[in-house]
Amino acid sequence: MQDIKYWLWLSLIRNLGNKTKFKLLETFKNPKIIYYLSKKELLNINGIGEKIVNTIMDSKNEDIIKYHLDYMYNNKIEMINIYDNDYPFNLKQIYDPPISLFIKGNKQLLKEKNIAIIGCRDCSEYGKKSAKYFSYNLTKSEFNIVSGLAKGIDSYAHWGCLEAFYENENINILKKSQCGKTIAVVGNGLNEVYPKENVELSRKIIESGGTIISEYPCGTRISKKNFPARNRIVSGISEGIIVVEAKKKSGTLITVDFALEQGRDVYVVPGNINSINSYGTNDLIKQGATIVTSYEDILK
Repeated sequence: MQDIKYWLWLSLIRNLGNKTKFKLLETFKNPKIIYYLSKKELLNINGIGEKIVNTIMDSKNEDIIKYHLDYMYNNKIEMINIYDNDYPFNLKQIYDPPISLFIKGNKQLLKEKNIAIIGCRDCSEYGKKSAKYFSYNLTKSEFNIVSGLAKGIDSYAHWGCLEAFYENENINILKKSQCGKTIAVVGNGLNEVYPKENVELSRKIIESGGTIISEYPCGTRISKKNFPARNRIVSGISEGIIVVEAKKKSGTLITVDFALEQGRDVYVVPGNINSINSYGTNDLIKQGATIVTSYEDILK
């Protein structure tokens, strides 16, 4: 708990970017050492100015740290840092990996065979059915399904996995153990569910042995800037991504960019040429992305 305390403190420092945190860690290796540095010692670090130093010094509030530790303990929220053995290797290799992850559920899934299913929030019936189809069948093929717990395609991807899980649960224990699980990567603290309509979905994810993760400490509110940052984790813990629907200007395409940068496979479900939801997906196919019309295309 003492080790977690200082990693938690580091994550709680607002207005201190990952690059600065990594710079400090490269120098001192352990956030506990950083915590006990004096203002004078911090000012002696090259590239760390007085504004950053004041931010660090002002963040040393034992009561706030204890409150967060107690909340995590009472709500079964774990925390792993980039030096932990439980930290997923693939995520560690990406540009700007999260220093720490907050985890509710089965953290071992992060290191298993994962594939992401992503798409637009305002999805069509075709998109809903496609997301559930790929998720359901890949879950039965022992893939874990990764998505972002957002409205639309994300939600249907999670539900498709859960349908396969609960169907197998009613058959026998062996099939249940062979069934994939679902991982939700969120852009806020794990103390709340966003959007609210997915409270039941999030409960089912944990109940079925799945996982909800965030790089943000509890209490972090919803912010637009957090969602693009979250997307690098969605692709980062996955072997590949399946794009179901994406508009011309879609946040989904940000995840595609991250996936390509990270060397992940990109699969695209073709869409209706008359649908605005298919502009982005069909354009990706034109650019050379792998078109998939069956889950077996991915298994090959």
